Amino acid sequence: MTTGGGENKTENENLVNADTRTIGQFEVGALGFGCWRFVNTDVKTATERLTSALDHGLKLVDNADVYGLDWGGTAFGEAEALLGEVLAATPHLRDRMVLASKGSILPGVPYVANHAYLAAACDASLARMQTTHIDLYQIHRPDMFTHPAETAAALDALVAAGKILTIGVSNYTPAQVRALAAHLKAPLVALQCEYSLANLAMLRDGNLDLCMEMGITPLAWSPLGGGALITETGLPPALYEVCDRLATRENTDRANIALAFVLAHPSRPVALIGSQNPTRMAQASKAAQVTLTRADIYDLIEARDGVPLP
Repeated sequence: MTTGGGENKTENENLVNADTRTIGQFEVGALGFGCWRFVNTDVKTATERLTSALDHGLKLVDNADVYGLDWGGTAFGEAEALLGEVLAATPHLRDRMVLASKGSILPGVPYVANHAYLAAACDASLARMQTTHIDLYQIHRPDMFTHPAETAAALDALVAAGKILTIGVSNYTPAQVRALAAHLKAPLVALQCEYSLANLAMLRDGNLDLCMEMGITPLAWSPLGGGALITETGLPPALYEVCDRLATRENTDRANIALAFVLAHPSRPVALIGSQNPTRMAQASKAAQVTLTRADIYDLIEARDGVPLP
């Protein structure tokens, strides 16, 4: 029975949040520029790509020391080094971005997050990117055989030295986040994990809830499922059908429905875009204009799961 007007308002509520996000003292847009494909090109082209990203509101520029070993790259540190060349040639771009990078992956080990390694890794990243400080430095993957107190001490020392301004983690479990946070003097401000309609783990493993509890901003890598949400590869046909129905209604494309889904969570994630194509960046920036109601969101989740929600 309808007792007032609230039911229709709730049904028509748009959950997609296009507002700015806060990462420590920094404000960034709902979309960020991921640098894992920022390799294998010349400085002029790289500058054009970065400028396009910034022009379309992708203020968070997310790099890592290991970027360069795939997507056509040829060396550890290549993406950071290319960004450094861009910033050396066009220094005003540094003031337009919130620069993030990551360390702790060492091919052949594969993870190191002890004090000595992080100190050296951060110095190497600063040198490659030709910058005096990193706005957000993240532990790329947890080193389960370094005590979180040692990792925390290394990060706090980097903050104290002014080499990094804020601290985040990537690919951590909720328990690993809590363990590190318990030993840090500086707050954790970002948690980067895979999150998309192709991978809903972060929705259900407690990480997004932990972000809301601790005031941490989630950063969603691979928000298009590595392209699977676009190319109809390996996901339930019903999911593509719902995406296409919503895309037709919203006069947009399937990719923007997938991005809007990420932006709809109340923890206010930043979706990290991997595309290096300026046209695609411009189209992705329109994801914030998509309307997805609560019913739409749950339709997408049920289509992904292949079963009704209980």
